[in-house]
Amino acid sequence: MTATATPAHAERAGRRIEEVLDRLSATGDPAAVAAAEELVCSLMEFYGAGLARILELLSAPQDRPRAEALYGDGLVASLLLLHDLHPEDLNARIGRALDTIDGAGSDALEVLGLDEATGTLRLRAASGGGCGCAAGAPDLRQAAEDALSCFAPEVTAVEVRPTGTGEPALLQIGTRPGAGA
Repeated sequence: MTATATPAHAERAGRRIEEVLDRLSATGDPAAVAAAEELVCSLMEFYGAGLARILELLSAPQDRPRAEALYGDGLVASLLLLHDLHPEDLNARIGRALDTIDGAGSDALEVLGLDEATGTLRLRAASGGGCGCAAGAPDLRQAAEDALSCFAPEVTAVEVRPTGTGEPALLQIGTRPGAGA
């Protein structure tokens, strides 16, 4: 985690933003100035939405600890991660992300492993639903990637393997007992 920002840090950042915008204005390139101003406005909207969400979560009636509510919110989690402030480790955040997938939370997905070099998370669709084939894997993979982008951006790709070993079951066929010669 990084050090906590102070009002002085925020004031310096605000001055730097104005200085950069002034330098861009001095270049005489109206398209660059417009793009920079649009970027600043977009960032302010993003952070404003995050602050509004934090206030909403903090003022809502709580059936779980407030920190839990904040860490479990996709927008707040992404802001915390952006600034290296999220207190949970990668495995906990992966679990949170999988828990947010409608109808396919951590009970429906088993983490097989993470290749940290490539950022690829390997999952297996848990038993209990479906035929064991990969028919629903693309939708499940996309849902996992979307959830992980907020909670665990270190994960850059997801592989979903179907339930089972992939080997067909051995079926023994013989004569029925007492069926004769």
